[in-house]
Amino acid sequence: MGYLISIRMDKEILIALGSISNFKKMINLQVLLIVLVLISSLSAAIPLCLGFQPATFSDNCCLNPFLADKNASLKDCVIGLANEPEMVEWMRKIRREIHKNPELAYEELATSSLVRRELEEMGIKYRWPVAKTGVVAAVGSGSPPFVALRADMDALPIQELADLEHKSQVDGKMHACGHDAHTSMLLGAARILKELESSLQGTVILIFQPAEERGEGAKDMIKEGVLKDVDAIFGVHIIHKFPIGVAASRPGQFLAGCGSFKAIIKGKGGHAAAPQESIDPILAAATSIISLQHIISRETDPLDSQVVSVSVVQAGTSYNVIPESATIAGTYRAFGWKGFHDLRERLEEVIKAQAAVHRCSVKIDFDGKEHPTLPPTVNDERIYEHARQVSNLIVGEENTKVATIFTGSEDFASYLEKIPGSFLLLGIRNEKIGAIYPPHSPYYTIDEDVLPIGAALHTTFAYSYLRNLSMCSNS
Repeated sequence: MGYLISIRMDKEILIALGSISNFKKMINLQVLLIVLVLISSLSAAIPLCLGFQPATFSDNCCLNPFLADKNASLKDCVIGLANEPEMVEWMRKIRREIHKNPELAYEELATSSLVRRELEEMGIKYRWPVAKTGVVAAVGSGSPPFVALRADMDALPIQELADLEHKSQVDGKMHACGHDAHTSMLLGAARILKELESSLQGTVILIFQPAEERGEGAKDMIKEGVLKDVDAIFGVHIIHKFPIGVAASRPGQFLAGCGSFKAIIKGKGGHAAAPQESIDPILAAATSIISLQHIISRETDPLDSQVVSVSVVQAGTSYNVIPESATIAGTYRAFGWKGFHDLRERLEEVIKAQAAVHRCSVKIDFDGKEHPTLPPTVNDERIYEHARQVSNLIVGEENTKVATIFTGSEDFASYLEKIPGSFLLLGIRNEKIGAIYPPHSPYYTIDEDVLPIGAALHTTFAYSYLRNLSMCSNS
């Protein structure tokens, strides 16, 4: 049957059946038992959600997003639309147009113009500008429920070294993290959803976000109300660690929270030949760096992954002068909020203590504008389960993996702080074409066969989630 059925007895019916004296006038007890057995057998025979798990009308009702006789037709429809030759070539063309013209955070004017051009050709309404250069569109009924899909648009300040026909035409800028592919896949999903709009049981919000690499884009989009009335959000990031077409995620803690620090250690400058007349900030900086490594190796639980990396050291301009100050900066990461805050506090204690030991003063900044704090990425278990079954349907159970935790971070986490959602990694690795390099590499290359897969995953997640919410509310 095409719909979940629950067999429920109203209070009045139960009272009538519970009154044996009244019921004996209509039917004997033996017949009643036979009827109840038949009802139970019928209920057990009805195909339920994917996995054939019993439906319960609670928050878990939306755990299994596909009806047994609907999932195959949805899969065939979406995959068919995503893999039409004209569609595939269109997404590839868009991705390469974006790749040739990379734009940094909050500079995505040409990219957002491209997005708006394509949305207008589809007849999809949008709002712009949002968070300076972002675009937010909507497909569907225009009424609740609402589900959101997100793609980021910004590039990185990296000189591309990959030898590609469509390589970056802007010196010092490159799409080295796959955001060009993310934008193309979401536009592909928009086109498919527009085809299916008449059967959408709610509204899909399409979020084209700026400034992910700055860690501020998601926060700014949220401030401008893009999550208003949204029930759930889904995001995809391509990754070189998995072969093309492998989808990987995990429930709960997934990506690390990321913070940055910058410590300016001040001493007293002087001639390097008379160090006793100076207060050496370089020595305080050096011992601080060594001591920071002891936090991870000697103070944290080995099973609770954390990172402290000092990646910037600046001091002095002359070999024979002890400088007035020294600067160290870096990043710290943890997977839970408590561990994240504890690590920050301990980092501050260590640097201040080492500066004091060497008679220096120090000012520590944890709120750098270039690298703001990002929370841990924590997938909602219910939405993760929905996304997992979407992956099973689109790429196959054999290509749907439970990912390990990653110490990388993502500003998608800011959305997950506000509403339930799930983040998924989609493999692009292909040794034959050189798609083997990690994000932020100047040789970063992707297998463009991922584009229809990503478009299908986005579409199926949103379509089935809205359908299931409608089922739950009607039930």
